[in-house]
Amino acid sequence: MTDHRTNDHGQPIGLPVEGSFPRPFPRNAPMTGRFVRLEQTRSEHAPALYEAFARDDGGANWTYLPGAPLRDLAEAQAWIESCAKSTDPLFQTICTLDGTPVGIASYLRIDQANGVIEVGHIHFSPLLQRSPAATEAMYLMMKRAFDELGYRRYEWKCDALNGPSRRAAERLGFSYEGTFRQAVVTKGRNRDTAWFSIIDSEWPTLRARFEAWLDPSNFDAEGQQIARLQDL
Repeated sequence: MTDHRTNDHGQPIGLPVEGSFPRPFPRNAPMTGRFVRLEQTRSEHAPALYEAFARDDGGANWTYLPGAPLRDLAEAQAWIESCAKSTDPLFQTICTLDGTPVGIASYLRIDQANGVIEVGHIHFSPLLQRSPAATEAMYLMMKRAFDELGYRRYEWKCDALNGPSRRAAERLGFSYEGTFRQAVVTKGRNRDTAWFSIIDSEWPTLRARFEAWLDPSNFDAEGQQIARLQDL
């Protein structure tokens, strides 16, 4: 299948794009699954998030993030309040089904005109890491972007040295597109940025894979996965 057409001059040009633009801005309605509930970040989430992030005793989870480990509740409150006021990034608090905040993520670089959106500022506390809930949170954010809002491209970017983030992107179905060398300076250090994406034509297959993995039949009595996401 060709990915272009030829114009009257014999030049290759891109295929026409269907649908109306700009695409909608992400709405703030909660996203609820079997394991988690995502809701717009609010200032009252700060105490629970502070406690959840404090479980990362050495602060290793902050190495590749813009900020630094939170020193006290007041600092956490100020940070979460700034997140709550932001619209791009548009922060989402990841909660357990009983409403306890255990992590944070955001939509950012929201390009409505071209139907492109990025997921980032992902900070999973130890209560969320390596759990079905973490995977489901990412699935729910993708589902909103593609199914509800009709975006064409969903991006993931990370420090090229951040091995866990790169592996997570690949596990979730993102395709590696390349590395922007010396892209930014962060915390006084150089950062090469690795780019990953999912496009709308890939989403139906990935959605089916997520739904098969998240199905209760894929977990044993102890809650352990039977088939790995990347093997489905």
